[in-house]
Amino acid sequence: MTLRLAHITFDCHNPISLSAFWSAALGRPVDPEPSEYFATIGFPSRPESNTWMFIRVPEAKTTKNRMHVDLSSNDRPGDVARLISLGAEHVGDYDEFGHQWTTLRDPEGNEFCVS
Repeated sequence: MTLRLAHITFDCHNPISLSAFWSAALGRPVDPEPSEYFATIGFPSRPESNTWMFIRVPEAKTTKNRMHVDLSSNDRPGDVARLISLGAEHVGDYDEFGHQWTTLRDPEGNEFCVS
């Protein structure tokens, strides 16, 4: 048996707006026919690219994510500024053990990092 990552799934209140944020952030279009309940980016996924799924749930996010995505950038300050202009919230800048990154929250409060 071989496992592979098929989807990165976000529970959210508004799949259309959250998928639009991530579409702009990643430079990948939202797939056709998003609805108030479900939207995707990259479905069906190619082997080298995972599908990002956004599924409507009734409950709100209440604590820090136990898992999050890390994005790499050749221009961290520029990409962080762009993500903030798209609706991300700056959480903090970090430098530990020679590694620098910025933690942000998407418009629904999901933490992610840019290094």
